[in-house]
Amino acid sequence: MALGLDQRDAPWLEGRLWGLAEEISETLQDAARCTRHVNALARGGKRFTARNVDDLRRLVEEDLRLRQEELPGACRSAYDEISRGLDVPEEGTVTASASVRRALARRIRRGRLGGDA
Repeated sequence: MALGLDQRDAPWLEGRLWGLAEEISETLQDAARCTRHVNALARGGKRFTARNVDDLRRLVEEDLRLRQEELPGACRSAYDEISRGLDVPEEGTVTASASVRRALARRIRRGRLGGDA
């Protein structure tokens, strides 16, 4: 399987959203609106349900709107791409479990934001 951030299935996009939310939380020194949600996902206190993903999207949007000047522009463009994909995810044949794809996408997204995003 070729790896890249341009994959469009829901678990992959959810993992990217999670990684982006973590980056926002760290950049804003845990003062981000999404911090509690991110921490709950990391601890396993929240699962990736449609409601929890929508909640995380809303919190990330708030952080991007309210703290825009403190965040790299790459955060906004990454969120816009993820959001569009989550609105209309592609169906396809995926060989790995949803949780594995989420975790992998999260790690790749974090690496991109920390490096060359």
